[in-house]
Amino acid sequence: MTYTLHAPGDFAKEIRSSALRFVAFAILIANLLLGGSEGTRDTHYVVVIAYFIISIVSVATALFLPGRFWLKTLFVVLDGLLVAAILYAYILAPASEDHNLTTTSLVVGFVLLIHAGLQLDRRLVLTFSGIVLVSWVAMLALSAVRHGARDVMALLSSFFSQDFGLTVSFGFTAFATYLLARDHDRTRNEALEADQRRRNLSRFFSPLIVAELQKGGDAFGLGRRNAAIMFVDLRDFTRFAETATAGDLASVLAEYRRFVSQTIFDHGGTVDKFIGDGVMAVFGQPRPMENDADRALACALDLVDALDDWRNHNLSNGYPTLDAVIGLHYGTVVGGVLDSGVHSEFTVIGDAVNVAQRLETLAKSLDAPLVISLALIERLQGPIPTAGWMSLKSAALAGRRLPVDVWYLPRQTQA
Repeated sequence: MTYTLHAPGDFAKEIRSSALRFVAFAILIANLLLGGSEGTRDTHYVVVIAYFIISIVSVATALFLPGRFWLKTLFVVLDGLLVAAILYAYILAPASEDHNLTTTSLVVGFVLLIHAGLQLDRRLVLTFSGIVLVSWVAMLALSAVRHGARDVMALLSSFFSQDFGLTVSFGFTAFATYLLARDHDRTRNEALEADQRRRNLSRFFSPLIVAELQKGGDAFGLGRRNAAIMFVDLRDFTRFAETATAGDLASVLAEYRRFVSQTIFDHGGTVDKFIGDGVMAVFGQPRPMENDADRALACALDLVDALDDWRNHNLSNGYPTLDAVIGLHYGTVVGGVLDSGVHSEFTVIGDAVNVAQRLETLAKSLDAPLVISLALIERLQGPIPTAGWMSLKSAALAGRRLPVDVWYLPRQTQA
């Protein structure tokens, strides 16, 4: 995939590239004053005047019509034709056999080649060098025929002259410039893809994890690992959505998602996905850590307090008030990139995910802001934080045959 970027930096580069044309124009003036025979001086005058006009128009289009590739191509074609005119003046125009190119005439072609290369677009380099090389070789061939090549060997000897060596030198220089421009394009595209990838990852991961994922490795591979899974949901959100205006709905969701995801990031978790008013988070993805359960529980308790403060703030200011519930479980998941062929998703699946989602549903029926499984408590590295915990043995979960032992915080005694 190729990305196109029109940023302020690109505009400055375009202006800078156009301004360099006047440096080339100064060199053309110097070449006109320092060298050239009487027979080629008129051609130099035409080239200098034409190049000056082209430069003025080029700078004007860069100022008022930036980002027009066809205009850049047009100017490069005109530059190539101007070099071809100089080559014609030195190779074909003289009636005698003394038609060797001079140093000053060669400088013009190389200067304009460098100018095309400084635009860092391999298509422009290829266009300019193609025009010059085709014109150069064709003129050498016509010159060899015109200047007394009586047989094939004489024709070849006349063609493969010192001028042809200069043509080859220009060709190698053009090829090297093309490779540099191509490498720049490749590096630029890779940088843009990496930036796009970072932006996508930053929607779900904390900056620390994004930096780690950017390094590559096998973090994106689909694999089985242990993780803590958290589901956060708003109670009665559907009823609120039925009567709320679009603006109120968007405002509540945006604020809710913002501080929930930030709290998750602060504890090193991953936002796996947003599902309406629901948020699914994972601790231990893409790489599991020994304290995943501890960080997940600390995050859940912070969210209980933050969501309660958010509700009370909205209540005191006359804004919509919604209670939140959290389900938290620890278990084995299969995580990584799931590729459907159309849309790739970085997610986790497995029974642990289903249990966490059912615990969030159980929290609603218990009127509890937080329900955690015994499996998560058993994975804690430190003691369970002090709170008004209550335990429930063999809690039945919808759609699941085996019950689960859970701990929960009653809403009236939440921490």
